[in-house]
Formats: sequence, structure tokens, C-alpha cells
Amino acid sequence: MLKYSLLGVVVCFFSNTMLAQSDTDGPDMTQITETLMDYIEGSTNGQPNRLKTAFHPDLNLYYVKDGELKVWSGKDYIADTKEGKPTGEIGKIIAIDYENDIATAKVQISNPRSSTPYVDYFMLMKINGKWTIIHKMFTKRVN
Repeated sequence: MLKYSLLGVVVCFFSNTMLAQSDTDGPDMTQITETLMDYIEGSTNGQPNRLKTAFHPDLNLYYVKDGELKVWSGKDYIADTKEGKPTGEIGKIIAIDYENDIATAKVQISNPRSSTPYVDYFMLMKINGKWTIIHKMFTKRVN
């Protein structure tokens, strides 16, 4: 009896895993990825207009410095991105999870001049059919 129960758990696990994997190719996943790439390429390649495309106008960035919560406005972040001035950094999407009209994502930004990459966590929402980043937190990876 235990053998059949275990087999049922394994079959259910793989069935659910395959269903979840089939969602990774849908239009929402494509649009979320495009929004994250607007962020990555906008920030690393000096393209502030791509950041404006990715960010909700009220977005803030949150981080901890010297043990205190710091808030950086998205508008100031975009203003600090200089048109045509690449940072030399490289970004990659680590994870995306979404349900209906909300999503979370994890991105890593590496700088060749530093051995410690940044890790960004995002909250996104699908508003009027368009995925947009509404919240960003970031930190340095601890090795």
C-alpha cells in the first residue's frame, strides 16, 4: 500500500511540475521578461527611457545601509542613469514567479570591477495589459 501511495505522490509531483513548466512559455512570462530586460539594459547600457518603460512612475528602490532602511526614488534613479553611458555591468534574470496579474522576480547585476554582485528583488503588476515594475529592493550578495 505504501508503495502505491509513494508512486501517487511522485506522479502528482511530476504532473504538477510539467504544468508549471508549460506556463513559462506563455505571453505573460514573455512580457515580464521583456520588462525586466528593459530594466537590465536600461540601467547597464545608459538608456533611461527604457527604465521609464519598465518602472511605474511611483516606484521607489529600497535598501539597507549601516543597518538603516534607505529609500531612493525611481525618478532619481532614472535621472542618475546617463544616456549613452554604459556602466559595464552585466545583468541576468535569476527567477520569475507570477500569478494572474502579479509577479515577483530576482535579478543579479554583476560589475567586472567587483567580485560582489547586486541582487535585485522586484514586484511587478499587470496594469492595463502591461507588466510594470512597481517595487524594487536590492542588496549585495554575501559570499
